[in-house]
Amino acid sequence: MKIVKNDNYGKFLREIKERIYKAQYDALKAVNKELIFLYRDIGRGVVEKQKKYGWGKSVVEKLAEDLQKEFPGIKGFSSRNIWNMRIFYLLYKNSQKLQPLVAEISWVKNIIIMEKCKDDLEREFYIKITKKYGWTKNILIHQIENKSYEKFLLNQTNFDKTVPEKYRRQAKLAVKDEYTFDFLELCDEHSEKQLEIELINNVRKFLIEMGGYFTFIGNQYRIEIEDNEYFIDLLLYHRVLRCLVAVELKIGSFKPEYAGKMQFYLSALDDKSKLKDENPAIGIILCKSKKRTIVEYALRSVNKPIGIATYKITDKLPKRLQKYLPSSKKISEKLKNM
Repeated sequence: MKIVKNDNYGKFLREIKERIYKAQYDALKAVNKELIFLYRDIGRGVVEKQKKYGWGKSVVEKLAEDLQKEFPGIKGFSSRNIWNMRIFYLLYKNSQKLQPLVAEISWVKNIIIMEKCKDDLEREFYIKITKKYGWTKNILIHQIENKSYEKFLLNQTNFDKTVPEKYRRQAKLAVKDEYTFDFLELCDEHSEKQLEIELINNVRKFLIEMGGYFTFIGNQYRIEIEDNEYFIDLLLYHRVLRCLVAVELKIGSFKPEYAGKMQFYLSALDDKSKLKDENPAIGIILCKSKKRTIVEYALRSVNKPIGIATYKITDKLPKRLQKYLPSSKKISEKLKNM
C-alpha cells in the first residue's frame, strides 16, 4: 500500500471527520425534534379524548401502563411524563412563536422551563438562550433560580451607541444587571481584594454565572503607559464577541468616576492588548449597589462600551428592582432578535 506523505491526505481526513460529526449532530437534532413532536401529539390526544369521551385522570395511568408493556425498553411513558405531555400541549397550543422553538432543546429542559417560568416571554428567553449557549440541565436550573431573565431585562449599558450593530445584541446578552455569587464564602463586610481572591478560587462557577462564552485570562492584569503601571482587577475574553472584557470590582455603591477609569482601561487595552482581528474591548463594573439614574448620567457621554452591574451573595431579585421591569410589549421586542 502506498503511504501518503503530503498534507493533502491529512486535510482530506479532517474534512471527512467534520462531515461525520456534523451528520451525527444533525441526526441527534432530528431525533430530538421528532421526540418533542411525538410528546406534543400524545398530549393533544389525551386532551382531545378526555374532552370527547369524558375520560378522567385514570386514562393517563392506563395509557402509561399499556405503553410501557408494549415498549418495555423505551423510557418516557410513565404516567408522570404523560401528564407533562398533556401540560406541554396545553401550554403551547396557541403560541405560534414558541411551537417551533421548543423542538430546539431537549424534553428535560422543556419540562424545567415549563415548571419554573411564569409566562411565555420568560419561557421564550430561556428556550432561546439555552439553545444559544448550549446550557446543561443544571446550568439552566441555576440560571432560572438566579433570575437571569429579570437581570437581562434590567441591565444598564451604553451598548446601543458604542457597540457595532452586528454584535450589539450578543453584547447585551453578555452583561446582566445583577450577578449572584452564592458560591462565595464571604461575610457582608469584605474587601475588594477578598472578593477578587474568592472569585479566582471559584473561577469555574464565576464564569458560569457570567452567562456563557467567557474565558479567564488573568487577575491584576498589568498595563504600562509611559512608565506608569495600571492593573485591571479581572480580564476575561468573550469567545463569540471576540473581545477582551475588563472587569472592575467595587465593594461599595457605583460612583460616576468609575466609568471614566474604565474608559481609560478600555482605550489602553484596545491600543496595547487587542489583536488585529479582535473587536474593541468592553468593560463591566461590578458594584455592591448602584443608583440607576446616576448610572444613566455617567454612561451618557462615555464612548467606550461599558456595563454597570451589581453583585450579591443571595439569589433573590430585590423588590426595589421590580418597578424597573419593562412592559410585556417591550420585553417581547427585546426577545425578538435574540
